[in-house]
Amino acid sequence: MASASTHNESCPLHATTAHQPVTSRFADPLDCLNAHLVLECAEVLSGIKPANLVSLVNRVRPCGRNLYHLWHSLRDEVVQGLSGLRFKVLQSRNRALLLFCYDPDHLERQLAHPGVRALLSKAGYDTTRDSEGLLAELCRRAAGGAFPHEIGLFIGYPAKDVAAFMGMVKLPFACQGPWKIYGDARKSLHLADACRRCRDIMNRRLERCDSPLECLKGMDRPAFFYPNNDNDIQFLKEARS
Repeated sequence: MASASTHNESCPLHATTAHQPVTSRFADPLDCLNAHLVLECAEVLSGIKPANLVSLVNRVRPCGRNLYHLWHSLRDEVVQGLSGLRFKVLQSRNRALLLFCYDPDHLERQLAHPGVRALLSKAGYDTTRDSEGLLAELCRRAAGGAFPHEIGLFIGYPAKDVAAFMGMVKLPFACQGPWKIYGDARKSLHLADACRRCRDIMNRRLERCDSPLECLKGMDRPAFFYPNNDNDIQFLKEARS
């Protein structure tokens, strides 16, 4: 397997937009936290990905708020308001916490795919369990302090890229994007570009809305953001080659 350390290629994506923190425009602390989560989960809300990881760092942001503290005090209100998402705390430390934010229906479809289950089985998961059982095992592994690389399968990275990164299949390293891309990069790049577009569109929408929850109303999901990205559920044909 080609080592990523021997390559310096960057993926030919469009330039990534640098977002100003839209959270600062919301006076209400709950709106501030919701805005951050909505932006970080734009790809999930659009239906392009089943889940995302969101880190909340224990520090004061330029707007004067600490999202780490806001999560601990406002978690119940967030869960109730952002009903299209579910949240699991994967890791919690004094300096930060890591949230797994997911669409339960999309994650169920993702983890039901035989190819994804085969890769999870290779990673030591009991694949007779349902999606919540598999997620519980992921949470158990993450809580132990290590970072389980198979998490890429849960958050919708192409399985060929996850499997190659973990050394399960031999594919040449192609380029470095939001994740390490192996083999034929075209579909991986299409997915990465779709995710970037989702962030850009959601960021612009948040700049115009009076509240993050209002921002989510009237979305034609997923076409509101981007044409549905059918990425062959993870390009498993190539992952098996």
